Amino acid sequence: MRRQLRTDAGQAFPIYVVMVAGLLFLACAFFAVGKASATRNGAQGAADAAALAAAQDARDTLGPPFVASLMTPGGLHEFLQDYTFQTGTPCMEAQRFAASNRADTKSCYATYGYLQDRMHVSIRTRYTVGDTVIPGTETRQGTADATAVIEFRCTYKFKGDPGDPVAFKCDGRDGISIDPTDFDQGAWAALSKAIFAVHLVDD
Repeated sequence: MRRQLRTDAGQAFPIYVVMVAGLLFLACAFFAVGKASATRNGAQGAADAAALAAAQDARDTLGPPFVASLMTPGGLHEFLQDYTFQTGTPCMEAQRFAASNRADTKSCYATYGYLQDRMHVSIRTRYTVGDTVIPGTETRQGTADATAVIEFRCTYKFKGDPGDPVAFKCDGRDGISIDPTDFDQGAWAALSKAIFAVHLVDD
């Protein structure tokens, strides 16, 4: 009887070792998936921050041409439909925010549309997933894309001639009146924030 017990125990031991090894491998695999997910989330956060920074920087340049458009017949419509801003400085701002999140921009560009423009940013992390039981993760970097929109948030009615003050209703609220012939140039950024919204969108 004792000999039979020893035999059964000897047969069970290899099975136990295989089970423990399998559980350890699964644990390591789940750990690798977790590290990959964390890298992906970090990349997406960096891309979102970079796209928002680029769009906000571009928005801050829109005040002067916006006010100038109120001086000519049909000028505001033409501005909203056709105006294009330079992307050099906004893309530098995107890179700065990407770098603060340990990433670099792969691409940064704008697309334009009536009542809204978009800044598109792609990034790659400077760090990798790291060593795991899954081959290749030690060199795998995180990548992500993000798009931020600059959206005209106001409605308006011209009641006078070009160059006369114009009243705007923004986000359903009255209260923004712009006199293009007597505008405080120190308020460009504040005007841009009041007139244009910036937010992330799905590409």
